Parts: sequence; structure tokens; C-alpha cells
Amino acid sequence: MALGRNRKALRHVDYWPGFVDALSTLLLSIMFLLSVFVLAQFLLSQEITGKDAVLNRLNSQINELTQLLSLEQGNKQDLEDTIANLQASLTNAQNEQSRLQSLLSQGAGAGAAAEGKINELSSGLESEKQISARALSQVEILNQQIMALRKQIGALEDALNASESRDKESNAKIADLGKRLNVALAQRVQELNRYRSDFFGRLREILSDRENIRIVGDRFVFQSEVLFPSGTAVLNEAGSEEMKKLAVALIELQKEIPDEINWVLRVDGHTDNVALSGTGQFKDNWELSSARAISVVKFLIANGVPANRLVAAGFGEFQPLEPGETPEVRARNRRIELKLTER
Repeated sequence: MALGRNRKALRHVDYWPGFVDALSTLLLSIMFLLSVFVLAQFLLSQEITGKDAVLNRLNSQINELTQLLSLEQGNKQDLEDTIANLQASLTNAQNEQSRLQSLLSQGAGAGAAAEGKINELSSGLESEKQISARALSQVEILNQQIMALRKQIGALEDALNASESRDKESNAKIADLGKRLNVALAQRVQELNRYRSDFFGRLREILSDRENIRIVGDRFVFQSEVLFPSGTAVLNEAGSEEMKKLAVALIELQKEIPDEINWVLRVDGHTDNVALSGTGQFKDNWELSSARAISVVKFLIANGVPANRLVAAGFGEFQPLEPGETPEVRARNRRIELKLTER
């Protein structure tokens, strides 16, 4: 029996203390979390309150500045109103003084009383005059500043008008000079054209009317075969004779053309479109055309034509008189052109 009771006592275990400990721990944890949350809320509310205070101060300062601005804008109107009031008071005081002086003439007793009042009004009137004088002084300063600004604006307008007038005069002078220059240039061109016609007429008489020497537009054209052997830039005997005649005509023409016409004779070398082999004296048609033009210029200089009246230019095959590939067309494109023009 005793052994059975001992076994029952061993089977009964008391769990309540452990449960109480666990519950206490949970409650402490919850209280700690609540404390942390409350502290965070407190700090956050403090920071928000501080920012609200700063914002309120800024709004207050803005309102004060706005009020000051409104007061400043009202100063001028207040000053004008004050002047008007003072002028009205001055008028009333003057009227009252006149009335009292009238009463003074009606009786001695009334005159003494009136004189006392007049003295009182005079002192008040003097004070108002001083205030009015100060206000008028400020108005006068403002008027002077306005007058100074108006003078500056007037000076600027005068300067602008003067500048526009000068521009108009300058434009008119430029236009007139341009017209006169165009007229002078047209006269020079007409004179040069006249001398060019005379020059070509003389060349036609001197060189005779040959098929391979002709006038094309404003140029006198020599076929290359008249002046040079094929593929060379050395004047042949016939070409030298023709160029001597040309030199004589140029020298005679120079005596007739006025010094103010700055003329030159341009010698242009042209070839056909047949490419050179590259093994000869000249690598391509550019070199051949340029060499022929230079050869003519040097010959004319050697025969008395001033060098400052001559220009040499080579055009290769790139300025043909006629398009085409026939021997006749190529022969016409191989040429020396003379053009009397201005420098």
C-alpha cells in the first residue's frame, strides 16, 4: 500500500512555475517593445514640433515683411494725403484769422479776445507751416528726381535720333557712291570693250583672215598647230612670226589706252582630251597647256610687251570649245586664246 502511494506521488509533476516564468518573460518583452515604441514616438513628435516651430517663425517673418512692404508702398499716398490736409488746415486758419480780425474791428473787448485767439491760431499755423514745408521739401526732392530722369530719357532719345539721322545720311552716301562706282565701272568696261574691238580689228588686219585664227566671243583664238609642233611648247617659225605681229599690235594699243584702265592680255592654253603617254616632256595636258601659254607670254615680253600687262593660264582639256571625239573637234579644241580684260 505504501509503495503504491509513493508511485502516485512520483507520477504527479507540477508545471505551474515554469508556465509562470514563461509568461513573465513574454510580458517583459512586450513591455520593452512598448517602451521602445513610446520613446520613438516621443522623439518623432519632438522633431516634428521643432520643425513646426521653425516653419511658424518663417511664416511670421514673411507676414512681417509683407506688412512692411505694404506700409512702404503706402508712404507716398500718405504723404500726399498729409499735404492735402495741411493745405486745407492752412486755408481754414487763414479764413479764421480774417474772421477774427473783422471781429477785432467791431469792439475793444471782443478785439482783445480775438487777438488772444489769433495769437493761438498763429502759433498753430506756424507749426502747420513747418510741417507743410517739410512735406513740400520731400515732394520737391521727388520732383527733382523725376525731372532728372526725364532729362536722361530726353538725352537718350536725342542721341538715338542723331544716330538714326547719321545712319540715313551714311546709307544715302553709300548708295550714291555705289551708283557712281557702278557708272564708272560701266564706263571702264565700255572703254575696254571699245579698245578690245579695235585690238581684234587690228589683229584681223595684221594676221589676215585665216581659218585657223578667228574670234570667238570676246577672245582671239589661235589653233595650236599654227604655233607649236605636236606635243611641244616651243613656238615654231610660223608661230613666232604671228606672235611678233601680235607684240607690235599690243605695243601700239598700249599707247592709246588711258593709264587709269588697268588692262592685261590673258593668254590661255587649251588641249584636246587625248591623254599624254607620260613618258615625254609633259606628264599630262595640264602641264602642256600651261607651258604653251607661258611660252607665248615669254615671247611677247622678249619682243617689248610689258610683263605687267600679260597673264598666262593653262586649262588642259577641261574647257573645250566643242564636245566630241572626232579629229576635227579635237583640233579645234587644241588652241591658244587671247583675251583683253581688266586686272
